[in-house]
Amino acid sequence: MMTKGQTEDALSKAFIQFYVKKLGFGPKEARVYIVADMIIVRLWGRLHPLEDILLLEKKGVELVKHIRKTFQEATFKELNAIIKKLVGCEAVSFHSDSSTRTGERFEIFIFDNNIADRFKNN
Repeated sequence: MMTKGQTEDALSKAFIQFYVKKLGFGPKEARVYIVADMIIVRLWGRLHPLEDILLLEKKGVELVKHIRKTFQEATFKELNAIIKKLVGCEAVSFHSDSSTRTGERFEIFIFDNNIADRFKNN
């Protein structure tokens, strides 16, 4: 069994690979934190080139946030499968937000149990 730090690192790498594969473009860096009944994912990197173009429009911020939210909802099952493979359980809900200025993004997966407890003995 992997330690908490090894699991967080493996999840970070898996999330970056997922986004690069899905979008052809991904975050430059990711950090994952397992805290109580949550997995918090923090992703850094610039915006997708298409998003840069959309932000020039009057309602660009709203449009980019809507596109990101729709994409994240559409890929929740796939992201949940990545988590299940590495942690052994599935999230029951998912929340996210992003900055259109910096490209930074947060994704929070909520579980119905304290998954951090799985790592207390290692």
